[in-house]
Amino acid sequence: MTQSTILKKILDRKAEEIAERQARQSLADLEKAIVSADPCRGFTRALMDRIDHKRPAVIAEIKKASPSKGLIREDFEPAAIAESYADNGAACLSVLTDKDFFQGDEAYLEAARAACKLPVIRKDFMVDPWQIAESRAMQADCILLIVAALSPEQLKELADSARHYGLDFLVEVHNRDELELALSLDAELIGINNRDLHTFNTSLSTTYDLLPLIPEGTAVVTESGIHIREDVEEMISHGVYGFLVGESFMRAPEPGEKLRELFFHG
Repeated sequence: MTQSTILKKILDRKAEEIAERQARQSLADLEKAIVSADPCRGFTRALMDRIDHKRPAVIAEIKKASPSKGLIREDFEPAAIAESYADNGAACLSVLTDKDFFQGDEAYLEAARAACKLPVIRKDFMVDPWQIAESRAMQADCILLIVAALSPEQLKELADSARHYGLDFLVEVHNRDELELALSLDAELIGINNRDLHTFNTSLSTTYDLLPLIPEGTAVVTESGIHIREDVEEMISHGVYGFLVGESFMRAPEPGEKLRELFFHG
């Protein structure tokens, strides 16, 4: 990884952000908040209930902006978007909480989760166990672990921390080496990101290339690059029923209607 990649910039800033947040809220503070948090809603179970029946299991994303595309949605109301997704067939929600690169906020996650009954994944760059406790305290049901952003030791530590706090986790990979590390965790959910985090280019062949290496019984979620009905049909023809989609929905006038059109019509 070169020093100039977007991922490197994000991780450098994330280390600073965590230090700032830890200064305001200790682990003990977070663990007090966790005691009164709602029970987790079962993110993995919600996906598997559909995947096992060969039905599309859509993680619908609530995302305002991205480093590569800038502002994606100006009219941004997380609660209304969450309701729309829930009404139009989403299995789960994904909410961006990274402030500096995605214009996210934990308040968006809290508002989205309160607006419906769907499980929610906190989409952020997890590098410290403190963030796992923070995620549970903000009512997340699942966290994202990005193998490209972590050492093998960090990856295991964060997975163990998620299990400790009762959170599900989606392990995101981009290539064969990362997949091997993900599988070593006995992860139930593997996300294959079709976007290269160093260049932010996308190719659906990333999913097709890695798919044969994933053991039966492990749920696969394809991430990024799903834009048209033919993309969905091609994935399903390869036996992929788990999808994480953001930009295609966020750019539509009515995100939930776009979800229904892409996955449940035709």
